[in-house]
Amino acid sequence: MTSHRGGPRGIGSGAGFPEPAKTPGVALSILMLFAFLGVVFGCAAAGGAVTVGNIDGWYAGIAKPDLTPANWVFPIVWNFLFFLMGVSGWLVWRTAGGLNAAGGALSFFTAQLMLNFAWSVLFFALHRPGLAVFEALALDAAIAATIWAFWQLSRFAALLLVPYFLWSVFATYLTAAIWYLNR
Repeated sequence: MTSHRGGPRGIGSGAGFPEPAKTPGVALSILMLFAFLGVVFGCAAAGGAVTVGNIDGWYAGIAKPDLTPANWVFPIVWNFLFFLMGVSGWLVWRTAGGLNAAGGALSFFTAQLMLNFAWSVLFFALHRPGLAVFEALALDAAIAATIWAFWQLSRFAALLLVPYFLWSVFATYLTAAIWYLNR
């Protein structure tokens, strides 16, 4: 016999098996996509606000390693990465079937967003590249933990974060080199 869901009777109906994740409706899904993108780009805007005033002043006057990209590269790369982050978080929410079901994975996601912002404060607002190195290492670890947690729910969502992780590792190198060159 089958249940109204088409599976064997008892599966997913309280017989010791979890209910399958319910896919949210189209309207809610679109709303949540924009919510995830809004939160991610809100964090990006906050980081940008503490960064922009220091680009032509403090940052322009410090020694930088040879591999430092031109200033115009950073907003292009970061906007692309923030877009991937938003889509990735949304995919995990959607795959898990809601915020409660995705809560553990999204906790890592939230932590890495806060660490991303904190790096901007330490490096650009406070001009503390030494502290920013250690914070960047924590950010790298948080991104890796987010990828791992997302992998459990959506491999595609996890893979969308790999470019972010690689860029963050590169940014950690730049931060460490700047600290070394300007100590």
